[in-house]
Amino acid sequence: MRDSHFADLKAPLIWTASVAVLVAGVIAVAILIGDRRETLQAEAYGATKNVVDSVAAPVGGVVSAPVRWTGGGIDAIKGYFFAIGQNQALRKENIELERYRDAAIALNNENQRLRALLNLKTDPPIPMVTGHVVLDARGPFSNTRLADVGSEQGVAIGNPVMSERGLVGRVVGVAHGASRVLLLTDIASRTPVMVDRTNARAILTGEGGPNPKLAYMRGINPVKAGDRILTSGDGGVFPRGLPVGVAVMGLDGNWRVRLDSDFAAIDFVRILKFKDFSQFADQKALGESSLPPLAPAQAEAIKLLEQPKPKASPAATVPAPTGPAPQVSSAPVKPAAKPVTKPAAAPAKPALKPARSAAPGATP
Repeated sequence: MRDSHFADLKAPLIWTASVAVLVAGVIAVAILIGDRRETLQAEAYGATKNVVDSVAAPVGGVVSAPVRWTGGGIDAIKGYFFAIGQNQALRKENIELERYRDAAIALNNENQRLRALLNLKTDPPIPMVTGHVVLDARGPFSNTRLADVGSEQGVAIGNPVMSERGLVGRVVGVAHGASRVLLLTDIASRTPVMVDRTNARAILTGEGGPNPKLAYMRGINPVKAGDRILTSGDGGVFPRGLPVGVAVMGLDGNWRVRLDSDFAAIDFVRILKFKDFSQFADQKALGESSLPPLAPAQAEAIKLLEQPKPKASPAATVPAPTGPAPQVSSAPVKPAAKPVTKPAAAPAKPALKPARSAAPGATP
């Protein structure tokens, strides 16, 4: 039974295989002829090559289509099954890239501010120390900051504090590793300033608001809107010429200053280790004890100069020596005085004499 069934299929299978082999052989020969590259026989097989190329192109496209479709399907299946894992990996990578981006932006901003602080120069040069503001203390009237530099860096009370844009305030307290900065806007802040255009003096008075007031200004039109305001250096607290801000007219009619330091957050600051002549800690150094001792000749000269001073006082009261001289020559002086005073004194004397005589006459 089994042999009869295979015997019936044997002939068709042989014919099919033979035809397939024949077709494959023809196609292979055609491809070989079409792909022939010998230049000497290019003209002999030029037409055949063109025909084979025109036939092989669509056939190759049809034959390769299932392969392309299969590859695309496999890729789609892979993408479908692995989409969740790839999505999670991409999210993690995106988070890391965002962190790097934020860090790069922060470092760029810090670099720009530090460069601006490094470009800060004073005339004459003043030693400075760079610090970072770590604490912000604000109130309705008080505005202070806490910087992370202190006495070990040479910071002292009264030192000016500047940002990369302009003056911020001054140091009012120093400790080990920290210093407190009083801002220009604090109600207790008083800063001597001047108008750059007219050199007019004023006192920058903090009122707790963002724009301190220009007080105690003198002169006719000493300031105009837009004038640059600088430190005047009066009083020795601040050096002369530090940028403060721009003059503006307030809503209350008073001249105020739009501070340069308000254009950016106060983050990094530079503390100027400024020492003026009036800020010497040892005031005794300016006393007489600091003067060198006098030479003996100089001391004697000073004594000689001081001797006539007590003599000048009796000379002022010379009536004592002049008194005896007129007493010796009092006789000629008196007659000279008598004829001048006799006509006036004569009537006065008889008026006194009868009054005295009338008194004894009245008694009897």
